[in-house]
Amino acid sequence: MQQTSYSIKRTGSSWTIDHDGDVGGEYASKEAAFEAAAAAASNAIKDGLGIVISVPAPAAGESALGTATN
Repeated sequence: MQQTSYSIKRTGSSWTIDHDGDVGGEYASKEAAFEAAAAAASNAIKDGLGIVISVPAPAAGESALGTATN
């Protein structure tokens, strides 16, 4: 089975999605990036692919969503 992955990553004060090495998008929060990745993953499922989505835990002192305030 083929598999595709989406990894949410911080870039400065925003968040991006690394999709199998192709980094793109700029999102205000981890949640927004996750929702975009989940929408893309939904299409990949229809194509018969396995899906992995990873979202990092908050860094020390970071809010749960990775924004100035939750």
